[in-house]
Amino acid sequence: MSSPSVVSRLARTEAPTRPPGRTGGLAALLGLFGFLVSVAGSWQPSFWGDEAASVMSAERSIPGLFALLGNVDAVHGAYYLVLHVWIDLFGSSELSTRALSALAVGVATAGTFALARTLISTRVGVIAALVFAVLPRVTYMGAEARSTAIATAVAVWLTVLLVRLLRDRDLDAGTRFALWGGYSLLLAAGIYFFLYVLLLVPVLGLAVLLLTPNAGARMASLRAWVLATAAGLALAAPVMLASIEQRDQIAFIGRRPPIAVLTAAVYQWFGNTSLAILAWGLVLVAVVLVFAGLVVTGRGRFAVPMVESAGPNTRAALAVMLAWMILPSAALLIGTQLITPMYSLRYLSVCTPAAAIAIAVGIACLRPRWTQAAALVLIAALALPSYLDQRSEFGKNYGADLRQAAEVVRAGAQPGDAVVFDESVRPSRKPRLALHVYPDAFAGLNDVTLGRSFDSTDALWDVTLPLADVTDRLTGTDRVWVLQYEGSGENRRGDDIRSLQQLGFTVTSSTLLNRTLIIEMAR
Repeated sequence: MSSPSVVSRLARTEAPTRPPGRTGGLAALLGLFGFLVSVAGSWQPSFWGDEAASVMSAERSIPGLFALLGNVDAVHGAYYLVLHVWIDLFGSSELSTRALSALAVGVATAGTFALARTLISTRVGVIAALVFAVLPRVTYMGAEARSTAIATAVAVWLTVLLVRLLRDRDLDAGTRFALWGGYSLLLAAGIYFFLYVLLLVPVLGLAVLLLTPNAGARMASLRAWVLATAAGLALAAPVMLASIEQRDQIAFIGRRPPIAVLTAAVYQWFGNTSLAILAWGLVLVAVVLVFAGLVVTGRGRFAVPMVESAGPNTRAALAVMLAWMILPSAALLIGTQLITPMYSLRYLSVCTPAAAIAIAVGIACLRPRWTQAAALVLIAALALPSYLDQRSEFGKNYGADLRQAAEVVRAGAQPGDAVVFDESVRPSRKPRLALHVYPDAFAGLNDVTLGRSFDSTDALWDVTLPLADVTDRLTGTDRVWVLQYEGSGENRRGDDIRSLQQLGFTVTSSTLLNRTLIIEMAR
């Protein structure tokens, strides 16, 4: 006799509402696991340009930071303020600043468990949290001094709160009103930390329609959600308006080659082709079994029984996760083609909880049980090369080497020496950034081409002058350290060297790192 369908079998076993259970300790343990995975080795790669922008902005005075945000980077303002306080407490090293993101990943890991457990089952929740913690996109953002990890944590807990409001019919009116107010605040906070949390609003609306268990309460829930969302958007209006005024900030995306859909499918969350094939295969397993209701019979015919404690809401839950994965990605890819450049692989980090839950549903379908553990081990094994690469010496931004360049200068320079930086590349790649994120290495050196320091302006970067215009600043200087970005314009680089040679300097040594060339010149 063949087995009953997945959905019908589980529908008979699921209670109308799932008792909360004592899973706080398990959530905390999984959160700790997520934190440890992300923080391990996070101090090894050098800072790169975007992280330098974070650190330099956060180290400004509060009035200076607000002056900056009025001109540029308003969309990162909330993160810069949090990082400002964090740096005051713990310093500005790679470990310190990235630990804030790793902590956010731990919070998001616990939230992924809580969401999957509430919607489907504890087993799926545990699997989802473990998958989430090792996904390459997660381990990347958990070791980077940027806002995406915090935004992801906010997004997943925002969804947990929404599900509670939809599912818990025992809340009194005052508590329900307070929780909807909290939902508005959390939505606004997510947008302040990362503007593209806005892309989740349609997904959350779909969740209201699909996850409200009582059809009679659906319209009431929808009305409450619309009002709470409107309030959240109103609170976030300042940053949304500022993003329109400062939209030229992401114009650089238009200078990059367009991202193909298949490329996004691999690198958006999964980091390498092998892991992407496995992950999408498990998502397909989940879709087929949940929506088609297939099972495996005892004689080995095609099917796989769904997770025990899931029930008729599994379809709705998986539909929401798929929408969370697909709709924001599609919006950015289509918008980039039709409106203006707006897509970057990192921008969809806020969708990783949904990807982890969809994968977890697929894993939980596997039989016999040992194959579930095998799938988790295989995911971790396939993610390992990406993880190790992210934590290598040159693991950021295709080989950032600001720290290594600073160490070369520290080892050779003496107080009174001059330093000249290549200014011919875009700001996020300028060797000059090493001066600000590793300042001890440049203590006592003469920054010859500095016009105004960044923290005395309302812009992100230093104002500099052409070397040819300030050669008088080298009077009395016998040695100069020139830091050049490999691949920058030969004409500009040649101009700096020629200007120094005309003053009587000659090359005495050079050190080529991953992408920075350090040239020592003496009279």
